[in-house]
Amino acid sequence: MPSIATCLWFDKQAEEAANFYVSLFPDSRIDKIDRSPADYPNGKAGDVLVVEFTLGGRPFIALNGGPEFTFDEAISMSVSVEGQAETDRYWEALTADGGQPSVCGWLKDRYGLSWQIVPKELTRLLSDSDRDRAKRAMEAMMKMGKIDIAELQRAADAA
Repeated sequence: MPSIATCLWFDKQAEEAANFYVSLFPDSRIDKIDRSPADYPNGKAGDVLVVEFTLGGRPFIALNGGPEFTFDEAISMSVSVEGQAETDRYWEALTADGGQPSVCGWLKDRYGLSWQIVPKELTRLLSDSDRDRAKRAMEAMMKMGKIDIAELQRAADAA
C-alpha cells in the first residue's frame, strides 16, 4: 500500500516551520532531515531540502522549494479542539510573530499557511437538530475571528 504525506512548500523555512508545528501539537516529531547533495535553484549543497515530520500522528513533508509558490486558503489545516482554553492556545501560538487572524476561526500563521481552529462545541452547535439554534450559532460564528464558545452558546440559546 502506498504511503501518503502532505507536502508543504516553503521558500527557505521548512526546518523552522516543521520545528514550530511539532512544538505545538501532541504526538508530533521531526522524523528526518534531508540535505541537498548538490547546489539547486533555491540553495546550496548541504542546505536543508526536505524535512519529514509527524504532526498529530500524521506524516508531513516540508520542502524548501523556493519563492515560486506560496500558500493560499484553498488548502488549510483544520484543528478540532476541546474548549476555549485550547482554542485560545492554538490561536495565539499560530497568529504570533506575524500570523494573521481571519474570520470564522481561520487564520494564517507566520509562514502563510492557513489554519482553522474549530472547537468541537462549534461543530455540535452547527449540527444541532434544532435548526433554529444551529442557524443562530452559524450567524454568530460568521461575525467572529477567533471562535468564542460562550458567545456561540448565548446566540444559540437566544429565542
